[in-house]
Amino acid sequence: MEAKPIPTHIGGQAVLEGVMLRGKKHWTVSVRRPDGEITSQTKELSTWSSRWPWLKWPIIRGAVGLGEAVGLGVKALNFSAQESTEEALEIGAREMAFTMVLGFALALGLFFALPVWLSGFAGQAVDSAVAKDAWLNNFIHNIVEGGIRIAIFFSYLLLVSSLKDIRRVFEYHGAEHKTIHAFEHRIEMEPEKIDEFSTMHVRCGTSFLLVVMVISIFIFALLGRPESILARIGLRFLVLPLVAGLSYEVIKFAGRHEDSLFIRIVMAPGLALQKLTTRPPSIDQIEVALASLNSLLAVEGDGQSEPKAVPSGS
Repeated sequence: MEAKPIPTHIGGQAVLEGVMLRGKKHWTVSVRRPDGEITSQTKELSTWSSRWPWLKWPIIRGAVGLGEAVGLGVKALNFSAQESTEEALEIGAREMAFTMVLGFALALGLFFALPVWLSGFAGQAVDSAVAKDAWLNNFIHNIVEGGIRIAIFFSYLLLVSSLKDIRRVFEYHGAEHKTIHAFEHRIEMEPEKIDEFSTMHVRCGTSFLLVVMVISIFIFALLGRPESILARIGLRFLVLPLVAGLSYEVIKFAGRHEDSLFIRIVMAPGLALQKLTTRPPSIDQIEVALASLNSLLAVEGDGQSEPKAVPSGS
């Protein structure tokens, strides 16, 4: 485990009783069924960038990738919901679309619109203190707004991590990270050896969201401060793809240089925050993550020497 890791493009997310992993051309999701068996589904990726190569350009690729990741996540959750319960569930395209739109709207409202509104209560104090310097006034307003946004995000994670069902998903999140870590270190992929690795990973979505919130402070400061609160919220929504694109580039760079002391220091807050969104998994949960990795490697590999993965299942 002391060898320098080899960066990989493989990423994923935890789902209900399982793990979804995504490669360059395929994605796979593995789920532990109520009878103890592991079932997997593998499909080809259909990306916008494969049709329009300019969408692979830096910054643009991050914004596009975020939208694709949300859609893919909903599909994986749909599969896991059907396979992880004994009840027959059928979620149609309309229900999936409604879920995506509702979830996206709630996220924008909670983490962007609400901080703008709450920061207005501190506006008079800031204005009276630095009224003569418009740029400094605007920047401090954004610092306050960003602090409120991070506080809401932290409180939200504290709340959901206390829920029993969510904690189990976070255990699978830990299994996903451990498995990717082990794969990057090119060890023999046995659940017991995988379990020795950390549940925290620099390319985690939790770290990405924290980077988004930090970068947004500086980007939003360039927008000025319109009098209308609706105008301020609208401007933030308009530049959100830019914020997401820049944040993606930061995470991508960090993933390639995670052995750097500077990167470890910069990414330390995001890694610390993952202590809320990951939990130590059981060996059974690691087996599910390994089954997902094996299914993915079976159809596309990693472009590098593949690790020796042992059969996984119940």
